[in-house]
Amino acid sequence: MLKGRTALVTGSTSGIGLGIVTRLAAGGANIVLNGFGDAAEIERLRRELAAKHRVSVVYDGADMSRPESISSMMQKALAEFGAIDLLVNNAGIQHVAPVDDFPVAKWDAIIAINLSAAFHTVRAALPAMKQRRWGRIVNVASAHALVASPYKSAYVAAKHGIAGFTKTVALEVAEQGITVNAVCPGYVLTPLVQQQIPDTAKARGISEEAVVRDVLLAAQPTKKFVTVEEVAALTAFLCSDEAASITGAILPIEGGWTAH
Repeated sequence: MLKGRTALVTGSTSGIGLGIVTRLAAGGANIVLNGFGDAAEIERLRRELAAKHRVSVVYDGADMSRPESISSMMQKALAEFGAIDLLVNNAGIQHVAPVDDFPVAKWDAIIAINLSAAFHTVRAALPAMKQRRWGRIVNVASAHALVASPYKSAYVAAKHGIAGFTKTVALEVAEQGITVNAVCPGYVLTPLVQQQIPDTAKARGISEEAVVRDVLLAAQPTKKFVTVEEVAALTAFLCSDEAASITGAILPIEGGWTAH
């Protein structure tokens, strides 16, 4: 389905991003991995993806909070593959605190990684997409691109911003064979979500078990976590030729959360 295409997925060494690159590699796409982690484990992952799916896989550890690091990664990927046909902006961080106690450094980092990084990758990827008159950009947003929750001011602001950015770029490139969409997962039990459970428990003065039951899954009528595989499948479809008429869409995949 994606043979001959190249996919760059930020934050793809674990969690949702890893699920997405695995799915895209299985479809035949060459892969640019990005993210932090143990160097030996990342190299094992790179080799495994390449061998299993018979695609080219490279790794770039660009810091998504630094525009110059993002620019370097994009330039290297374009030099290696000629174009980034499939760009998935997935990298994200979280911090939970009341707004009047929210650390300024945490606000700046969340806006940089969860929002501004997508601007830097998209602006670098678009020229080659325009030249080829084909491209797919998928921004991994969140149900928090559509609704808010307390104690997550920076994250909610960034994800709302991603929704607006997605729509704007989609309109700009609509006649050039390029689609731009956002997927909005509800709670997926990734390392990012697991890490925020203790912080949320502290902020609300409740147990971690109560956070899962009464805060996280309370929002999702299905009472189940969304799976990585479900998010990856939706992303892969948006990257396909069959999704050519879907653009500027903000697509929830959150167990009915935003139907409230």
